[in-house]
Amino acid sequence: MSTATASVPVMPATTERRLPVVALITLALIGFILIAMETMPAGLLPDIASGMGTSESTVGLFVSAYALGTVIVTVPAISLTRGFRRRPLLLVGVAGLILANAVTAVSPDVTVSLISRFVAGSFSGVIWGMLANYAIRISPPARSGLALSIMSTGAPLGFAFGTPLGAFIGGATDWRWSFIGLSLLGLVVGALILVVVPDAPGLPASGRLPLRRVLGLRGVPIVLVVIVVWMLAHSTLYTYVAPYLRVTGTGITPDLMLLVYGIASLGGVALVGAFLDRHPRALLHLSAATFTAAGTVLLVGHGSVPAILIAAVLWGVSFGGTAPQLQNALTHAGGDNADIANSFLPVAFNLAIFGAGILGGLLLTDFDALILPATMAVLGLAALGLTLHGRRSAFTDSSLPPSREKNHHARNTHV
Repeated sequence: MSTATASVPVMPATTERRLPVVALITLALIGFILIAMETMPAGLLPDIASGMGTSESTVGLFVSAYALGTVIVTVPAISLTRGFRRRPLLLVGVAGLILANAVTAVSPDVTVSLISRFVAGSFSGVIWGMLANYAIRISPPARSGLALSIMSTGAPLGFAFGTPLGAFIGGATDWRWSFIGLSLLGLVVGALILVVVPDAPGLPASGRLPLRRVLGLRGVPIVLVVIVVWMLAHSTLYTYVAPYLRVTGTGITPDLMLLVYGIASLGGVALVGAFLDRHPRALLHLSAATFTAAGTVLLVGHGSVPAILIAAVLWGVSFGGTAPQLQNALTHAGGDNADIANSFLPVAFNLAIFGAGILGGLLLTDFDALILPATMAVLGLAALGLTLHGRRSAFTDSSLPPSREKNHHARNTHV
């Protein structure tokens, strides 16, 4: 793959060009596939274990292997490929993801399946690391927040519907068809990338900071800490929502709870799309505060069906739009090296998922499940405090990366 960027056809850098909605929806479909592919084994544990003649705990490693690939490979891979043109790199990532997932679908051996899941997670991390900045670079500077919001709809859709859909397909046919279906969807998305997603050049060598300096850029560390804390708060309850609902005695099922959460999260994405370009900092503070309130209601009102369902709505609305908000902050802090800054996002994300499984398990050994919403509220409050602390260095009132903000200002003031 060539790293040349001089002759790459890209969208013209003018504020008059339209928002590339179809291209952004295509990128959102990639996000849906990535989340569904990572979490789908959780909904198919009994089927996969029975089909492969192994235990459910072993099949649970399918998720861990995927996350491990993301954590280990993402940052060095993005660092090595940041000079590559964006569309060819994205196509390579999608192709690798499809092939690795197809191997999982047909593999009769658990070891081979775990290796293929690790490889799929590796390609997933590379794609996640470039999606946010790619969406911004192909969009008008003044619509960066809306572009991120459209691109980010895939993640909550994957959480809300990807895993249940995979479980339904696996239950109606065979679990392998769930994986095959995702690979086929990946082929369709790959074709759409070729047709509707414009290319963008890689970063010239003169503009690339060393990895350590990117991590040390003003604002980047605190955004990553907020991601870990907030995602840990979310995943601890999300992973162990069934024990929480059992202890409430309300009869609410995990399926209903997560469906309400999933639908509300789409509303959260819509709200972020409407306000991120104009009020990014206030929106982030409000999201963290609402998330904390949701955890508090789940704790205090645990015996009430209406209270729990209202809290699920607050949870979905407040957390559903965090991805574009935090990607926006990380992209802004990374500036011209936003791809590298964003490569740390899936690493932080998956470390938090891994940590949530451990934290929730430890808490449930010594306490009843009401400790889970309490933990959610406490960590949510910590995330809120961190966003307030970083309001000048990381969570600013601009939705544009520094270099694009200067160019946008120059275009608007030029006479």
